[in-house]
Amino acid sequence: MKRALVSVSDKSGLLPFVQGLQDLGWEIIATGGTRKLLESNAVKTTGISEVTGFPEICDGRVKTLHPKVHGALLARRDIPTHMATLAENGIETIDLVCVNLYPFRQTIAKEGVSMEDAVENIDIGGPSMLRSAAKNFASVSVVCDPADYASVLEEIRTHGDTLPQTRLRLSAKAYTHTAQYDICITTYMRAQAGLAPKLFLEYDHKQALRYGENPHQSAEFYAETTASSYALPFARQIQGKELSYNNIQDANAALNVLRDFSEPFCVALKHMNPCGAAVGATIEEAWQAAYEADKVSIYGGIVGVNRELTAEVALGMKPIFLEIVIAPSYTPEALEILSAKKNLRVLEVDMTPTGKAPTQYIGVNGGLLVQQLDTAVEDINAKMCVTAVQPTEAQLSDMKFGWKIVKHVKSNAIAVVRNGHTIGIGAGQTNRVGSAEIALKQAQAAGFTEGLVLASDGFLPFDDTVALAAQYGVSAIVQPGGSIRDADAIAKADELGITMLFTGVRHFKH
Repeated sequence: MKRALVSVSDKSGLLPFVQGLQDLGWEIIATGGTRKLLESNAVKTTGISEVTGFPEICDGRVKTLHPKVHGALLARRDIPTHMATLAENGIETIDLVCVNLYPFRQTIAKEGVSMEDAVENIDIGGPSMLRSAAKNFASVSVVCDPADYASVLEEIRTHGDTLPQTRLRLSAKAYTHTAQYDICITTYMRAQAGLAPKLFLEYDHKQALRYGENPHQSAEFYAETTASSYALPFARQIQGKELSYNNIQDANAALNVLRDFSEPFCVALKHMNPCGAAVGATIEEAWQAAYEADKVSIYGGIVGVNRELTAEVALGMKPIFLEIVIAPSYTPEALEILSAKKNLRVLEVDMTPTGKAPTQYIGVNGGLLVQQLDTAVEDINAKMCVTAVQPTEAQLSDMKFGWKIVKHVKSNAIAVVRNGHTIGIGAGQTNRVGSAEIALKQAQAAGFTEGLVLASDGFLPFDDTVALAAQYGVSAIVQPGGSIRDADAIAKADELGITMLFTGVRHFKH
């Protein structure tokens, strides 16, 4: 008779699986609470103490750490001396282990959890059984994921046992399960002990990409193990070609901009930089203003909105070549219109507001930089004014908008805005006045020559940017401040009748 040892913390889906094994003539060995559940549902079990001949002790801390368990799992069936040793010691083989572990991760996630509670949820016997069974996968099936119950049972029903390739797959999953468990415990215990942190990253493989930034570079896409909002790996792709490496980078940049806006908002991006962005009373207004902000650069770009995408917006997008459209939802009519563009990637992304800043990981040669995503949004107000000229309400509104946008432009970054939409973007130049000149010339070319608002992601180190801005019709500037020459910039603004705000916060984006 084949034997299965069952000891689980997560009991979801367990009963049909164990009942199926019993119906196939398997003996069921069970521990503690698992045994109570099975017996209360008419599943006959053998208690673990009946197998070991030794009681569960220390409040259940010790119950499966016994040769009659681990010998039964580890003995190689193809080595006569192993089998003879089992016989000499009255040990019967165990052919399947169904184990999942104490909920350590869930325990330490609770508010105010004590270290004592955390430690009591460190499983010892469970990982030991999983590892023993996984090591002897040639003969033993190890099941730690309830999602595998149905397929394992069906395979046993069909073939009398699991197939060798299945046991190998289950072994790999068991080692993954124990590795993840140990990483969680290690991280927690090191923090409690005041030891220097070690970084253990846990990501699931999502897809192999055709190539990286360029065709000669290989690339893969991984996802966090838990879904979160504004997270591209958990987007639903409704239509279009497979995402490329560069598509993923650009789409992620779009989501980071969308995160900062609560009012109806639309942003278009190229090469991870906004090229057109706008707020509006409706998403239709926001889209139209964002498109008109730069009708050239949007070609081949990405567009994201933070409201349901409607048929009117879809019709506006239809004649434009776009790589990706991102929205929290779409009307059926909008999807019908967009479906005519077969290659267009249409993504639906959860945009539920969250106060927690995600962690960013940036690879460098031989190392990794780790930081929180810059999700800070400052309250731009008149108290920040450092000039004689005070801002109007309209200027304050545009400074709030421009300050949010410039944060997402590569440094040195300048955004020129008016009436809630961008009219010029200067990105990634080696000096700030160079970025300003690019943005201001864009605004001038579009016919905007007065009442403009300029936002700078870093302080203005000289008064030259202020002087240049005045020549192009800028009447208000918002910047972090903090330069040793702040007084020069303020004096120049006063001289030219420009109002200027210092936020006290910079938003560099390298």
